[in-house]
Amino acid sequence: MGRSAAAAALTLWWLTGCAGAVWLELATTATKCLSEEIQSNVVVMADYSILFEEHPVRPYVSAKVTSPYGYVLHHAEKVTHGQFAFTTAESGIYLACFWADTLDRGMVINLNLDWRIGIAAKDWDSVAKKEKIDGVALELVKLEAAARAINGNLLYLVLKEADMRNLSEWTQVKITWLRLMSLAVCITVSVLQVWHLKQFFRKKKLI
Repeated sequence: MGRSAAAAALTLWWLTGCAGAVWLELATTATKCLSEEIQSNVVVMADYSILFEEHPVRPYVSAKVTSPYGYVLHHAEKVTHGQFAFTTAESGIYLACFWADTLDRGMVINLNLDWRIGIAAKDWDSVAKKEKIDGVALELVKLEAAARAINGNLLYLVLKEADMRNLSEWTQVKITWLRLMSLAVCITVSVLQVWHLKQFFRKKKLI
């Protein structure tokens, strides 16, 4: 039972949370960005640091994190490491960009980014201590949290699909009206041309 609960919790953990380390190679003229579509009211945490190697000069990195509406959530310049944490205020694409400072031409540094979203960002050790649970009980708590996260994700996808469907229907209605207006304009222009030609021929006494 313990192994089954742990396996189920791990599977749902992978489906509902995003966590893991990413290595970025930053050159002098390059800015690299990571984007993630996140719902509202979701906790996001990240740590980043330069992987020190033998460099002729001490490398530094700058970072900037923005919300879907362009609000700056984190900004740091010329640091060797940093971290940021926030709770999303709106759903959409969140962007984290990094670029290198004080590098010689052609020099490349490696940046390690540990990015955690949702239940992956939750401090389960503190939860276990507070609730005085461990082992299978803790895995079941994780399983419950993962199930709630999945339900929220499914609801978000349903609402997003409904918005896309409404937008598609609205676009089709506008296109239909545009076609009808274009047809009406063509008919009107044709009628006016025929009338103008008749008036011209009558003045010339051709008809």
